[in-house]
Amino acid sequence: MNVGILGTGNLAVALGRAWASAGHSLLITGRDPRHASEAAAQVGDAASAVDPADFAGRADVVVVAVSWAGLEAAVSLVGGPQGALAGKTVIDCTNPVDYATGELKPASGSAAELVACSAPGASVVKALHLFAGASWPYVGSKETAPVVAICGDTPSALDLAAALIGDLGGQTAVAGGLASARQLEEAAGFVMRVVAAGHNPRLAVPDVDPALLSAAGTTTD
Repeated sequence: MNVGILGTGNLAVALGRAWASAGHSLLITGRDPRHASEAAAQVGDAASAVDPADFAGRADVVVVAVSWAGLEAAVSLVGGPQGALAGKTVIDCTNPVDYATGELKPASGSAAELVACSAPGASVVKALHLFAGASWPYVGSKETAPVVAICGDTPSALDLAAALIGDLGGQTAVAGGLASARQLEEAAGFVMRVVAAGHNPRLAVPDVDPALLSAAGTTTD
């Protein structure tokens, strides 16, 4: 599969390397052709830097891995507003959060919904915004694999995102439609606030066994 990555930073490189090791080809683009070429070189032989004008036509799936400040411009760069991404699955990894305070940046809506508005006809999935690039690829047992919460409105797009996350070594939990994206993005802010307070966010949420909840729900008095 030709995985198009819109972005040239650390997350783009880490995801690119992991997907390359799973047998995918990577197409990398961004505002600066030099940065795109450097990112492709870091990913390896399976990656190539492409011109933004050619990006949408060559990518089977698009992954948006840019900063919040540059999100709308990045989607416009590859022709999103003109319909270049229509019919494609677009995975939004954007963190619209102030890294120092955990404050959510958008006044309303979510980054994923902004992508959807900026790319009419695309099937947008929110995913991978809670895990740093260093998390991938995950090597270990399925039982301890990271759970990536995702959301979106198109079942086939959710399935494709889940397959790509599986190739990273993760597992997925569908957390609703795209309207749920703001809640997922707020979770990133929560994590950053806990980190800023000097604690491990893994210890800030309860350890819940879904099997026990299911069993409790089926018992009768």
